[in-house]
Amino acid sequence: MSERSSEAAGPTGLPFDDIRRLVAQMPGPDEQAVAAIRARDAELTKPPGSLGRLEALVEWLAAWQGSTRPMVERPLVAIFAASHGVTARGISAFPDSVNRQMLDNFSAGGAAINQLCATYGLGLKVFDLAIDQPTPDISSEAALSEPACAATMAYGMEAIAGGIDLLCVGEMGIGNTTIAAAIYHALYGGQPQDWVGPGTGLDQEGVRRKAQVIGEAVARHRAGDGDPLEVLRRLGGREVAAIAGAILAARHQRVPVILDGFVTTAAAAVLHAMDSHALDHCLAAHCSAEPAHVEVLRRLNKTPLLDLGMRLGEGSGAAIAAGIVKGALACWRDMATFESAGVATKGS
Repeated sequence: MSERSSEAAGPTGLPFDDIRRLVAQMPGPDEQAVAAIRARDAELTKPPGSLGRLEALVEWLAAWQGSTRPMVERPLVAIFAASHGVTARGISAFPDSVNRQMLDNFSAGGAAINQLCATYGLGLKVFDLAIDQPTPDISSEAALSEPACAATMAYGMEAIAGGIDLLCVGEMGIGNTTIAAAIYHALYGGQPQDWVGPGTGLDQEGVRRKAQVIGEAVARHRAGDGDPLEVLRRLGGREVAAIAGAILAARHQRVPVILDGFVTTAAAAVLHAMDSHALDHCLAAHCSAEPAHVEVLRRLNKTPLLDLGMRLGEGSGAAIAAGIVKGALACWRDMATFESAGVATKGS
């Protein structure tokens, strides 16, 4: 996948106009489906509410699939991989060569996400977003043009085609915690160091340098002039743009989404800044070990399902969360009712 300026304009004019239209036309939840889930849940052989958040997960599936019989039969973990010119500023503990090596590792089945997908019965697709062509250094110029950013978002939308019923979004790319932190700083303000963490293992001096670079980038681009899509194109990367597109397409296709960690949430934060209901169909898989992630989730009004101290990326936290979602659905779908099991109800 490459940047193609020939795809500059959609039918409404400027490239971002079509993105804004899709955000404005997002469908809402199916409340009738949720009511049906609750009605069956009340008949199952357990005390009301005794499965806690597992019960809410099934309601969430039904609401956003728009079905009284939700399913997780074709779940997909989609990993979007890209590279970033800002790594030349010494903001990562690993060299850019790891990008291509990790793509090869995914293909060979040797990464953590391969094992998790096999364990939980999840499909896996890895999308190479011109991994050998880094976007420009955001501390000196914009990462993407408006046409290229819109085209990359459109690519992310197309990437989830094929009838999936649950989407787990993840990423891979050396330097992308810097990209994510820059987006948060532009969207939420504060100081650069408020959003910076060690990423793949930076020392204290590396973290300080990372914060300095982020401050320079956000100041140069004037924080996107208050437009979330401008924040995305100026400070983001191809993987972040594609993830934002995938999340938006999933909403329109009635596919619930599980967000992975710190970088994936940056793509979600752009959509949330456009519309506070844009992520209603999304579940936060886990709270990353990146220090600022807990504050980002608070701002997005998302309670993470897990807190395991993870900071790998690759959609790894989302895959584990998908396993829990599958378990929750199996309980709702396959448990006996009080009547079928011949079990007395409370007070009978």
